[in-house]
Amino acid sequence: MPGNDQAVTGRTEARGGEGSAFVLSRGVVILFAVACGAAVANVYFSQPLLVTMGHDLAMSPALVGSVVTLTHVGYGLGLFFLVPLGDVVDRRRLVVAQLLLLVVALTVVAAAHTAAVLLAGMAATGLLAVVTQTLVAFAASLAPPAGRGRVVGLVTSGVVVGILLARTASGLMADLAGWRSVYLASASLTALLALVLYRVLPRHRDTPPTPLRLGQLLRSTLTLFARERLLRLRALFGLLIFAAFSTLWSSVTLPLSEAPYHLPHSAIGALGLIGVAGALAATVAGRLNDRGLSGRTTGIALALLAASWLPLAFTRSSLWALVLGVILLDLAVQAVHVTNQALIYALHPDAGSRLIGGYMVFYSIGSATGAIAATSLYTAAGWGAVCALGATFSCLGLVLWAFTRHGARPAPAR
Repeated sequence: MPGNDQAVTGRTEARGGEGSAFVLSRGVVILFAVACGAAVANVYFSQPLLVTMGHDLAMSPALVGSVVTLTHVGYGLGLFFLVPLGDVVDRRRLVVAQLLLLVVALTVVAAAHTAAVLLAGMAATGLLAVVTQTLVAFAASLAPPAGRGRVVGLVTSGVVVGILLARTASGLMADLAGWRSVYLASASLTALLALVLYRVLPRHRDTPPTPLRLGQLLRSTLTLFARERLLRLRALFGLLIFAAFSTLWSSVTLPLSEAPYHLPHSAIGALGLIGVAGALAATVAGRLNDRGLSGRTTGIALALLAASWLPLAFTRSSLWALVLGVILLDLAVQAVHVTNQALIYALHPDAGSRLIGGYMVFYSIGSATGAIAATSLYTAAGWGAVCALGATFSCLGLVLWAFTRHGARPAPAR
């Protein structure tokens, strides 16, 4: 597998990068990471605020639950319909336009006084928050081929931090100034980022955009999946690791809020601070990918992911076991995720947005599957069954890697 990964890197170097005339400094990479984290956090802000929102707008429990559902539905639609546009239009303009529209959507949510307006605003927020993936593809296109994994790793670390700290930040802000302040603050930050990115990002592409209409663009995404075995394989890895990730994070609040802990929501939300350790894995995995070690990195990370469920199974009797399991799981998931993105982008840099968007559709499917299955299993069979489910997803990924690690050869350059 290392030889295969080096072949991918070499093929990319031969093609050249979109941003060869633009110097991608570390400061700009950090700006990408901050923008990604701020954008993706909007998908998760609502989770600790659902009860407060419901009381404020007199929403039924079923209607309150649809807030999260509609946000993720919007995000999934954006991955398929909006992210691929980065291959046919100027990415700088696309990013700024999406951020400005996201400001409007967040303002609608903050000002909502009826359930219908809130739900519409949340769906639009999810749809436009996919600017995160447009930024990931943009950063990858600007990076030199030899350092692309490192750049993707740094940017993805921003995504990790945004996801894990969103719940904590929104809970604290809501306690201080009400739930609407969360979305007003996010709208202000998003507007500021739009202005900064407009001034910092390159104005022109070195290579002309692909001349495709929207229908052709979407069909070409499906064609890429049909042609590229490595893309299909890495998409399956993405589905399984995020199913495991969602299995933990969608259900861990349940045992912690019950005996013997009875932890408050603020303490449970602080658990996300521990998961930030996953951001470290994102940067390290990117560097290993640049050295041609993505296959070995994937295998080790999947083994750690499977092993993480052993300490997690003892959550009810030891918080230290939970902490260890969370660190192992987040490190493993982010290592595989960064490796996946670096490898699939290298297949066709000119179709980077389509590749990243298509891959992230599988991420969404895995996340939804893990969340639905975990919460249902906890109600029916308890925390032990949830851990068995997460271990099953993880072991499936490890078995898939074991059977395909010698045969996942990149297709010849086209």
